[in-house]
Amino acid sequence: MSPAPHPPLPSLLGVFGHPDDEALLAGGVLAQHAAGGAFTSVVTATWAPNSPRAAELADALAILGAGSPRMLGFADARNPDSAPGQPRLVDAPLDTVVELLVRHIRELRPDIVVTHDVLGQMTGHPDHRRTHQITRLAVEAAGLADLYPKTGDPWQPSALYAATHSHSGAHDLQQVLAGVGKSALTVPDAYVTTTVDVTPWLGQKWSAILAHKGEVARERPLPRLLSRLPQQQRNAIIARESFTRLAIGPVPGLAHQLTC
Repeated sequence: MSPAPHPPLPSLLGVFGHPDDEALLAGGVLAQHAAGGAFTSVVTATWAPNSPRAAELADALAILGAGSPRMLGFADARNPDSAPGQPRLVDAPLDTVVELLVRHIRELRPDIVVTHDVLGQMTGHPDHRRTHQITRLAVEAAGLADLYPKTGDPWQPSALYAATHSHSGAHDLQQVLAGVGKSALTVPDAYVTTTVDVTPWLGQKWSAILAHKGEVARERPLPRLLSRLPQQQRNAIIARESFTRLAIGPVPGLAHQLTC
């Protein structure tokens, strides 16, 4: 008797602040879902579509099986020249950015959306925090027909996850960042609802990180710091990806009383 077939993995959309965030934070699960036959894609909030980092992003996504870049085109909070003539993501009107992301969600119709956590993922970059806010609003808005009606038919993803690091799981990463005067922001262990061992896709993930050559060439970005480590130490840092599942839409409760 042949074994029962595995159910197909759900489609996956990553929404991240910068080129390289997708590979560092969710490269393993993107590769995992693509290998399982699921549609995967990534929306990147900052940097111009004609910038060198956009070309590197295209290479990384090809490695992960996540399609072509989809870039909102806003400027990095710390590098206005990343998108000449465009506002920084943190300065752009919230409603404008949410509408842009709703359009992508309704077009792609993902089962799962993954983004940064509320802390701003690792170092608290303002673009990461802003992307978290935008994604939470857009995921809920995408399912409501009366919001942004010109962006397509409503679509409600089934799950929203925030990529994160736990207090107990980030020790090695914190040591690496401390070497350049940075610190890793972490959440209590209980906040992590899902940790995925991405060892089978580690080669793809590392190749996708290295595809961001500009970040590898600079002194302080995480891709450069990881590239300096022995393989075993590096693998211990990037072989597991942790997430917090966030609520979407109404949560069942008592009909006539607020509950905890």
